[in-house]
Amino acid sequence: MDVYEAVDSRRAVRAFSDEPVPKEVLERVLAAATRAPSSGNLQPWHVYVVTGAPLAELKSRATARALAGDTGDERDYPMYPADLAPPYLDRFSAAAAQRYKALGIERDDPGRPMKIAALNTGAFGAPVVLFCYLDRSMGPGQWADAGMYLQTVMLLLRAEGLHSCPQVMWTMYRKTVGRTVGADDGLALLCGVSVGYEKDGAPRLRTGRADMTETVSFIGA
Repeated sequence: MDVYEAVDSRRAVRAFSDEPVPKEVLERVLAAATRAPSSGNLQPWHVYVVTGAPLAELKSRATARALAGDTGDERDYPMYPADLAPPYLDRFSAAAAQRYKALGIERDDPGRPMKIAALNTGAFGAPVVLFCYLDRSMGPGQWADAGMYLQTVMLLLRAEGLHSCPQVMWTMYRKTVGRTVGADDGLALLCGVSVGYEKDGAPRLRTGRADMTETVSFIGA
């Protein structure tokens, strides 16, 4: 799979099979991803790979919190700006409606919040979740570095025939995650990334993207 195909086929999959992901594949991907760029070569990411019984227990604990109406832990950072405005708000709303309709959850479903929460805390059935942390001393530049690192990981996963779903949702239950992985208080959770093979027959959603002309300007060409 060349890089263009990996980019084009990468999407947030929200229905994974229970087929295990070989550890050697994860090691190969994460070893290759160490070549991701970072300012000053700080390589600020700390990644925990959770599978098996620890992941099942984490899913169970997080789902119990969600279904109990727990609004989550105090946030380390906002998931979105409080004053999100067009065109960003329009893109967000359209993608959210499309995403959960594909999963059979209609906007007017009174049980929608709980159903969405349970799907997320169950990692959409994924057998692996990667949790990416940064040292709290790091600044916005290093958070951007971590984003480039995670994109590198997700593209390498595609090269291995795997899919992924980045989930900032896990930051809502960061204390539960922290107890599972043993992360100390000096680390801040950026997100979790669910990893696995796509479930057969699952709806294949591809959310739309803004045309390049909306986000790119060529100067001097």
